[in-house]
Amino acid sequence: MPATITAFFHKPTSTFSYVVADAAKQRAAIIDPVLDYDAAAGRTGTASSDAIIAHLRESKLALDWILETHAHADHVSAAQHIKKTLGGRTAIGEGIRQVQTTFAKLFNISSQVPSDGSQFDHLFKDGAIFRIGSLEARVMATPGHTSDSLTYVIGDAAFVGDTLFMPDSGTARCDFPGGDAGQLYDSIQKIFALPGSTRLYICHDYAPGGREYLHQTTVAEQKRANIHLHDGVSRDEYIKLRTTRDHTLNVPALLLPAVQINIRAGRLPEPEANGTAYLKIPVNRF
Repeated sequence: MPATITAFFHKPTSTFSYVVADAAKQRAAIIDPVLDYDAAAGRTGTASSDAIIAHLRESKLALDWILETHAHADHVSAAQHIKKTLGGRTAIGEGIRQVQTTFAKLFNISSQVPSDGSQFDHLFKDGAIFRIGSLEARVMATPGHTSDSLTYVIGDAAFVGDTLFMPDSGTARCDFPGGDAGQLYDSIQKIFALPGSTRLYICHDYAPGGREYLHQTTVAEQKRANIHLHDGVSRDEYIKLRTTRDHTLNVPALLLPAVQINIRAGRLPEPEANGTAYLKIPVNRF
């Protein structure tokens, strides 16, 4: 029996999260869950992730995994809220160690955030196989946007994180620390080597031109129509295009709070002596 896939859209960050379920075994995984975050007030909320929790409960699904495609810079992970509520194991790619090293140094929090990935329950290696109930899932390392980026391949579906967007939106930026346009080109070629009918589930959609929000495409459609990297675009051409475009992009609105939380696997910093947790803002570094 194929996986049952349910998408949840978080409009404030244009993020899609997914529940992947083995309905027969009543087991599930959640991919890229979002914690609500009001940047102006510095306040978190759980309404969006609670909707996912309610879905699992209503469907009588037990949670095996809480999977991150990478340490996101544009939304805050709800992994710890979900784990506290439903259980499950948190997981990300082993490249998280490099991301932690880079950003812990930037935020001057190396003493608080060991750069060993120990904040997560499991770190996946490229090619790793795991299960969601009886469903077999394969891990494909797809770095370039970040050094920890993964694609999860489950049956004829692949969850690509930020590596690819819908064809009319192109591909991920590569100007974050640890990003590399040439590496992203190579990673996308790995995705393009999957069967053309493979369904690709994306993490973000920004509805260019005012079209409806979309979250699913195919390998064949991407190879034919992706505006940044389709069949016939060379590696050098792509690197030039990607690098030029990245120079025009603004810093993501939630990068500074999100990364500090997400390299901790969705945990807030430890409260200080007054009982309040604080996030840090490095001045004049971006």
